[in-house]
Amino acid sequence: MKRSKHGKIYRQSLSNRLVHWGAAFSIFSLIISGFGQMPMYKRYNIVKLPGAEWLGDYSITLLMHYVGAVILIFIVFYHMFVHLFQKEYDAIPKRGDVKESWKIIKAIITKGEEPPSEKYLAEQRLAYLAIGVTVLILVITGIIKVIKNISIAFIPHSIVTISTTLHNFATFFLIFLIIAHLAAFLIKANRKLLPGMITGYVDEEYVKHRHIKWYKKLVDKKNRS
Repeated sequence: MKRSKHGKIYRQSLSNRLVHWGAAFSIFSLIISGFGQMPMYKRYNIVKLPGAEWLGDYSITLLMHYVGAVILIFIVFYHMFVHLFQKEYDAIPKRGDVKESWKIIKAIITKGEEPPSEKYLAEQRLAYLAIGVTVLILVITGIIKVIKNISIAFIPHSIVTISTTLHNFATFFLIFLIIAHLAAFLIKANRKLLPGMITGYVDEEYVKHRHIKWYKKLVDKKNRS
C-alpha cells in the first residue's frame, strides 16, 4: 500500500491522470470545434463576441477537430492497452452495480450508511462504461465521416447517414455525461476524490470509511509482502 507522509493513499497512477486530463482536453476541443462546423457560432452571433471571431472560421475549427480527434484516438488505444497489459479492471462494471448505485444514492439522500465499496463506487463503474462506449461510438463514426471525404473511398450513403446521426447523438449524450460527472462533485462525499486526479493521492481516512473493500485488499497485500 503506497502512502504519503501525510496520511494519503495512492489512488490514481500518473498514467491514469494523463489519460484523464488528456481525454478532457481533447473532448473539450472536439466539442468546441464540432459546434463550429455546424456552424452554430455564426447562426447565434457568438462570433461577434470579443475574441470569438475565429470560431466562425471553418478551416480553423476543422483543423482543431482533427487534432483533437487524433489525440483522443491515441488516448483511447493507450488506455485500453495499458489496462489490458497490467490487468487492471477495477473500473469495469460488476453484477449488481445498478442496485448498489441506488443504495449509495439513497444513503446520500437520507444520510444513511453506504454499502462497503471497492476502489471505485458502483455508479463510477457504470459512468465509466457509459462514457467509454459513447467515446468509442464517436471515434468509430468520426473515422467513417473522415473516410467518406476521401475521393477513392466509397461508403454507402445509408452508412454515412447512420454514422452522422450516431455521431451527433453521441456528442450530446457525452455532454450530458460530462455535466453529470461534474455535478457529482456537488455532493460533499465525493469531493475527497478530486485530489486523486491531481496528485494521485486521496485521504486514507476517507478510503477506510467509504472504500472499505479496497482498503482491506491494500492492507492484505501489504501484509503479504
